[in-house]
Amino acid sequence: MHTSEDYWLSREEVAGRLKVPPKTLAQWATQKKGPRFSKIGRFARYKFSDIVAWEDNQVTGGAA
Repeated sequence: MHTSEDYWLSREEVAGRLKVPPKTLAQWATQKKGPRFSKIGRFARYKFSDIVAWEDNQVTGGAA
């Protein structure tokens, strides 16, 4: 368990959280869609805080 809110997640970890295939995240990255990420070497890494912010921005419809 992480004690800090900001930590790095792999593409596979983010895909599991969002319940989408890792390939979908890769496609979103090439289309400049989806959550922000950084390239560390040849690997895409996502900050947890960026994932949460992106998720919050996806909410549409319904009552607040």
